[in-house]
Amino acid sequence: MMTKSALQEQYCVLSGPTVDLKAANSIASAFGLELIEDTHALTTYSYAIECAPIGVGLKALNENLLPVTVDWVSGKAAHRRQFGGGVGQMIAKAVGLKDRRDLNVVDATAGLGGDAFVLASLGARVELLERHPIIALLLSDGINRAASSPEVLPIVQRMRPKFGSAHQWLKDITQASSADVVYLDPMFPESAKKAQVKREMQVFRQCVGPDEDADALLPLALQAAKYRVVVKRPRLAPFLSGLSPSYQLEGKANRFDVYVNCSLKKT
Repeated sequence: MMTKSALQEQYCVLSGPTVDLKAANSIASAFGLELIEDTHALTTYSYAIECAPIGVGLKALNENLLPVTVDWVSGKAAHRRQFGGGVGQMIAKAVGLKDRRDLNVVDATAGLGGDAFVLASLGARVELLERHPIIALLLSDGINRAASSPEVLPIVQRMRPKFGSAHQWLKDITQASSADVVYLDPMFPESAKKAQVKREMQVFRQCVGPDEDADALLPLALQAAKYRVVVKRPRLAPFLSGLSPSYQLEGKANRFDVYVNCSLKKT
């Protein structure tokens, strides 16, 4: 997990006439970050947090990209919510939502929360674990803003973001509070083809770095999950932790490795 000193060396918070100064001051104070108004000082940092009217954004200062925000009300999230295929989607089948809509799912590598939102939109209750403090901040901001939409509010009410180590959480969980399903989506390995990835993933990769300890998550997840563990992987990537799954669902670019602990009971 990133230390406070490392955070302060790499990140700052933008000030100025176009930002929400109250929110900017609050974030700067909470994380001990410098509040910057003079853009010439930005060369000192790698990333800037911007409290814009559209939400809290993360900007990579060495990239000519717009700030990344978590938005589940409009854009691609809205389109997938309306036309995404429901429980027929591969992720829904892998998790088991075709059999049961009321599953308790722990997304142990939540990232920007896209998959967690899809699962919650289909009826699952999702706990989002994120160990990077700035990504956790974006997640919480996205949920807070989405709660103002009457259409999206019932979805985000089923989502609970938590900042902390998934490794520690999975070690500490008791059988009485075990999740039905643990979902793992560790950072995909860099592609040898160097294809252009989405802007969100460019910034996300830079910000969080590789999940070098991802293999250690699977054995812990198998102990914590009541029914199954689902691992999202690139289509040709090796199995996480070298463990063969019970079965796989494969798409064009990625696949879902499903590790079954016991059968789901339909309700």
